[in-house]
Amino acid sequence: MSRNSLPRRTFLRGLFGGSAVAIGLPALEIMERPAHAATGGPDRFGVWFWGNGVKPDNGWIPTGTGQGYTLSPQLAPLAGVQDYVSVVTGMEVKTATHPHHSGMTGIMTGEHYHQLGTTRDTIVSTFARQSVDQDAADHFTGQAPFRSLEVGITRFRGTDEGSTFQHLSHNGPNNPNPSEYDPSALYARLFGTTLDPDIDLARLSVLDVVRGQTDRLSRRLGSADQVRLEQHLDSIRTLELRLAQGPSQCTPGTDPGVVPDLPQGEDIERQNEVMSDLLVLALACDLTRVFSVQFSTCGSGVVVWQVGATDGLHVTCHTESDPQPIVEAATTFTMGQLAVFLSKLRDTPEGGSNLLERCSILCTSELSDGLRHTNDEFPLLVCGRGNGRLAGGVHYRSYTNDNASKAVLTALRGAGVVMPSWGVDDGYVTSHISELEA
Repeated sequence: MSRNSLPRRTFLRGLFGGSAVAIGLPALEIMERPAHAATGGPDRFGVWFWGNGVKPDNGWIPTGTGQGYTLSPQLAPLAGVQDYVSVVTGMEVKTATHPHHSGMTGIMTGEHYHQLGTTRDTIVSTFARQSVDQDAADHFTGQAPFRSLEVGITRFRGTDEGSTFQHLSHNGPNNPNPSEYDPSALYARLFGTTLDPDIDLARLSVLDVVRGQTDRLSRRLGSADQVRLEQHLDSIRTLELRLAQGPSQCTPGTDPGVVPDLPQGEDIERQNEVMSDLLVLALACDLTRVFSVQFSTCGSGVVVWQVGATDGLHVTCHTESDPQPIVEAATTFTMGQLAVFLSKLRDTPEGGSNLLERCSILCTSELSDGLRHTNDEFPLLVCGRGNGRLAGGVHYRSYTNDNASKAVLTALRGAGVVMPSWGVDDGYVTSHISELEA
């Protein structure tokens, strides 16, 4: 790196009210920039996860490759947002040695699970390292009030097999970031009067703390970079003022309340609608750059009564005879709920674009086939256009059982998180899927 250049991940740092604060800088001409640097509004990285896999041999794999592919029956609900949905097939999680545990930790960390013990005829495990969303959160540190947001849709109905089966986002072994399932609690955390410490900090001005560093940095910059830096600091000040004015500037107006169950079971569609609205609003207000949605947990026992299920999905995967019409219908239903979220992002304008254009979202599960507990033909979608880094609407197929970690690294790159490698041992990769990039 030149003596006159800056690292891309440069922060202005200081102490404020006894707390450490860091303000990330925008992309400046003085910074070294990657080959696929993009321009536009804020970058966002997300994970959208569902449990128990899909039916890979019965209507999951699209017809045709590249752009203009034909959606398969299980993916058909995504037709309205297909231009933003890239499907990756023929990939395999290479860390697989134990049902559910291996796929979950493999796709979320690129590493083998960390075993804590045994229970009944199986094991208890947790993540050996932080999850991919937290890898992204490291990159975006200081750029929004919340480091990351974790949202849950269907309730945990799993087993005592450790945090791997209950939580999606992890900071490390036995250190999860639990998903919030209560819309009212999420609303209060984002916009209410009983504030999270992160929001308390954001409501106060941190710019004065780093003003000396700002002035010194500005003297090193060219005129274009000086303008860009001032615009960035102005946007932070605008956010501070918006937060200081209270929730009226950046809320749906009222607390949405808790979504009650219906007589048949969980009101999954209403819960997904409300939580998606809140998360989209949080992104539009730039309260976070990183999020995860746990539609259902690893090995989830959710009863998808909407498609005629009378038992939990995990049990149904084991007991329903092939071709498993209830399991297939549950997968199609789940993709419909993903489509709801993606459509809300697409329909939310931001500048001359929309939120889905600015996102890179990894959508996946912990298995390929819930009946056979396979980890080849792993279900992988990369959604959004990553501020122009991602082409969108591509079907990429590997014919060599390539490493699924490549899709994860591609999704990170789509959000501007450029890492030389991702994963450990069998999950380790240094290359991405260039066919998904613009």
